[in-house]
Amino acid sequence: MPGPSEGTQTGLSAAKKLAVVAIFSALIAIGTIFSIPLPQPLYELTWSPAIILALAVLVDSATAFDATAIGSFVGEAINVGFRGGSPIYPFGIVWARAPEIFIVAWAKGRGTKTLVLAMAAATIFETMAFFLSDWAFYTFGLFQYGSPTDVASAFWVASVDFGTLLDLAFIPVALVLIRAARPAFRRIGFNQA
Repeated sequence: MPGPSEGTQTGLSAAKKLAVVAIFSALIAIGTIFSIPLPQPLYELTWSPAIILALAVLVDSATAFDATAIGSFVGEAINVGFRGGSPIYPFGIVWARAPEIFIVAWAKGRGTKTLVLAMAAATIFETMAFFLSDWAFYTFGLFQYGSPTDVASAFWVASVDFGTLLDLAFIPVALVLIRAARPAFRRIGFNQA
């Protein structure tokens, strides 16, 4: 019969996973709140990508996904509440960032080169998620994105989203975070880290 801390495949208790989700949700929210303002529709460059990319390697996918989704939503909701912006932004950041976890998690244990490529692919996914939705929103004038316009004009306005590729600069930071934090995560039971 499994003991109280052996309720999952990795031997982690639900309490430990919940604690990691809570702590990293808060860190991701703070990294989203303290951001560098950018022109619309980019809105901002946040500090949280390094945390998100590292977390995808250090913990299981479900824990990293939950922390990323909650932290990104809360941080962006606070930004919209205090700085303005469309109420769709908190949902958009979850739509673009949370699935990155699965791309990066797939690569853990497959070597540093594969991990870096997966982090780059995750950043490209995030960029395309922002771009494609903004392109549609500008085309049809949805969610405070102005009046409906033609597809070509909306494409050029939404192309500012390609600035999200700046998040590629966080990959080396994520690798440093992984290297520094891996022993601590192993001690608390995240053995695949």
